[in-house]
Amino acid sequence: MAAGEELTLTGYIKHHLTNGQVRLTDDPNNWWMVLNVDTLAWSIGLGLVFLWIFKRAANKATIGVPGKLQCFVEMIVEFVDQNVKDTFHGRSKLIAPLALTIFVWVFLMNLMDLIPVDFLPIAASLINGESWDVISSGQSHTYMKVVPTTDLNLTMALGLGVFALIIFYSIRVKGVMGFVKELTLQPFSAKNPVVQALFIPVNLLLELVTLFAKPISLALRLFGNLYAGELIFILIGAIGLFQLPLHFVWAVFHILVIVLQAFIFMMLTIVYLSMASTDH
Repeated sequence: MAAGEELTLTGYIKHHLTNGQVRLTDDPNNWWMVLNVDTLAWSIGLGLVFLWIFKRAANKATIGVPGKLQCFVEMIVEFVDQNVKDTFHGRSKLIAPLALTIFVWVFLMNLMDLIPVDFLPIAASLINGESWDVISSGQSHTYMKVVPTTDLNLTMALGLGVFALIIFYSIRVKGVMGFVKELTLQPFSAKNPVVQALFIPVNLLLELVTLFAKPISLALRLFGNLYAGELIFILIGAIGLFQLPLHFVWAVFHILVIVLQAFIFMMLTIVYLSMASTDH
């Protein structure tokens, strides 16, 4: 918040919804060269946590009596593997590991929403050398959003990654011409070549809209649900020290959203890649 600005509910919410950023250029109008370092740090860090947990479970795996961590990891792997077998009808060794990575990674990023909104930002401000008086008066200049999936940049990046895989599998299975035919010869078709030629622009428009809607809907669905949940947590946090009971009550309900959104993102990714891998 700006120096001398009184701490208000609006200012409190705005502060918590502002990313910690690093500008790579002196041009203030060049938004492309701005990094949301909190989103990058937390998403990469949680990705490393996912790799560490699963590597640890793999190293300690035994054919005898499994430990709690091995049982937990095997349960997740079997759950994801069964969904892939039921949904994906193509042939690819990448889909199951990809689905597992998406589910666990998105779940961990969503899970950060359960941490009381003031805890980590205050810790970051103290580490940054700001005094408690500065922080409590609303004059802190340290910004940090700890839930990466409340940043549209990250969810769009995930959606674009899935979009790139859709294009890759479509061309790999159907070939370039097969992919072009898929975009231009359906859903409307006719035996008369003249009529079919007239349908091509309409088909192309409809198919392109459908194709581009997939990554956009993936990104906006995940972002919208987590952003709304985070906003409620921020409103609860504005109460102050009495926020914990209400935070716990909302967290119990929000756990369903956290798991469900990770599952939906994983399942839609599998479905889209299955459609791309099917040669009609």
